Formats: sequence, C-alpha cells, structure tokens
Amino acid sequence: MCHVGPLSGAIVASLLWKRIKSIKVFWLTLLLWGGALLGVIDHLFNGELFLIPEDVAQDLSLGTIITVSILLVWGTVVFFARKNPVLRRVLEK
Repeated sequence: MCHVGPLSGAIVASLLWKRIKSIKVFWLTLLLWGGALLGVIDHLFNGELFLIPEDVAQDLSLGTIITVSILLVWGTVVFFARKNPVLRRVLEK
C-alpha cells in the first residue's frame, strides 16, 4: 500500500504534464513514477502486492513520507536549477 501515495501523485502529475508541458513537471512526474515503481517492486519482493498489510495506517503513512520526500527532492532540484544560469535555460524550454 505504500505505493499508493506516489502512484496517485504520478497520475496527477502526468495529467498536469499533458496540459502544461513543463520540464519541471516532467521531472516531478518521473520521480513520482519511480517512487511508485519501487513501492510495487518492494511489495512484489515481499509477496504482499495484492494483500492488505497488517497495519494499513503505517503502510499508508510510509507512502505519504515517500511522496513528501520526492516532492522535497524535486523542489530542491528546481530551486538549485533556477540559481544556476546554465540549468535555468533548461528550465525555460
């Protein structure tokens, strides 16, 4: 269930990217899809992809922490990219 947070964010970001076509949103979309994929791989590895975990609240809170961490990393990358003249040009494309 920890993949639900990043997966939900990835779907929303994908829909947003289709509309906006911004490189920043594209980066966010890739990060969220990667987080969702890693959550699915973790659950497949542990044999619990379609099973309800013992503590649903703990698993969902882990998904929230993963999603917030992805957003923080993305925000940091965008922040530093805006400070760097070379990377700023990439953001403006």
